[in-house]
Amino acid sequence: MLDRIKITGAKVHNLKNVSLDIPRDQLVVLTGLSGSGKSSLAFDTIFAEGQRRYMESLSSYARQFLDQMDKPDVESIEGLSPAISIDQKSTSQNPRSTVGTITEIYDYIRLLYASIGIPECPGCGQPIVGQSIDEMMTLIHEWPSGTMITVLSPLVSNQKGEFRQVLAQLQQDGYTRIRLNQDIIRLDEMPSLEKNKKHTIDVVIDRLSLGEEDARLTESLETALKMGSGVVVITSERGEIRLSESLSCPACRISLSPISHRLFSFNSPMGAC
Repeated sequence: MLDRIKITGAKVHNLKNVSLDIPRDQLVVLTGLSGSGKSSLAFDTIFAEGQRRYMESLSSYARQFLDQMDKPDVESIEGLSPAISIDQKSTSQNPRSTVGTITEIYDYIRLLYASIGIPECPGCGQPIVGQSIDEMMTLIHEWPSGTMITVLSPLVSNQKGEFRQVLAQLQQDGYTRIRLNQDIIRLDEMPSLEKNKKHTIDVVIDRLSLGEEDARLTESLETALKMGSGVVVITSERGEIRLSESLSCPACRISLSPISHRLFSFNSPMGAC
């Protein structure tokens, strides 16, 4: 790919056969008197041609839903990639708006990071990988024998809603207790949830004593992992550990929830720095 955009013979509006080279991968500012052709060069020539080339890559079905600018009056433009344009008259008045939010590129970046991102352990910097059930059992048994533990499966993480269907399905499946926003309550004593308030819901899979029923613990872990999309939470009077089939660091004993696009959103508590 060329290291510059080469424009030859631009004659749009008040441009009089203008030819110039613009370096790529740099911030370039066009300045000049009113009527000197800044907008004609930037929007009606460069952007119009970049948009036209992008439109040509789409199917005829997709093109019918998009507005297309006229082909600019220019002899040739080389080294031009598909382009976006931000009109100063149509931007948001919100002082927190950025190029990423106005153009919605930020939404695609969040999805990209959530889809292909490789998390690293904040402690040792190694890639975080999954744990097997045997490895989870080993970590849990570091607590003394006889410790009472609760096996929880996370279902809802800091989301708004009433979750009536989720709670009704749990009762139908025979579960009796959940942890709602860190408080263990019975499902038959559930208060109505405020739909505009964020809630965290973990279903109680089992309560048992360590060292007595390993087969039961293994079965509970399997059930919790299946319900919690590969994540299980173990609590006791000694603390809480979160174990994951997909994201954990065996060296630092750190486990993470599955990567979500909300982790990269400044509008979500999950994405808070």
